[in-house]
Amino acid sequence: MTSRSLPSAEQALRLDHQLCFALYSASLAMTKLYKPLLDDLGLTYPQYLAMLALWEEDGLAVSDLGQRLHLDSGTLTPLLKRLESAELLTRLRDVEDERRVLIRLTAAGRKLKARAAGIPACVLDASQCKLSEAMALTQQVQALRDRLMA
Repeated sequence: MTSRSLPSAEQALRLDHQLCFALYSASLAMTKLYKPLLDDLGLTYPQYLAMLALWEEDGLAVSDLGQRLHLDSGTLTPLLKRLESAELLTRLRDVEDERRVLIRLTAAGRKLKARAAGIPACVLDASQCKLSEAMALTQQVQALRDRLMA
């Protein structure tokens, strides 16, 4: 990129030109959209993300779930305790390696999946995106995240 194609310092520092602000404000809007949908399920947004991962692969180790969600144990442990108190999952020591804690969905946790099934369609409808557009945008944001984390 040549210096001629770079914006001026004045332009570069405009709030609406910041990718970070676009992502941050979109995240806030997305979380606001999810709130009433998740209130009906008795879940917070981070709890919903954990449940999505567990509906995909039940029996994950806590450490694997933390990696999948990009959450540290200090954030993940209280979240899992609340889900366990709500009787949506159980945490058990791995019999083969007592250092590992495995997470298993309860019957109620598995049943909640059916109630959550309509949420993606609601979000897609609210975004006014075609499915192909939403999937492409998701892939772009994931690729950005992966580059930033590398």
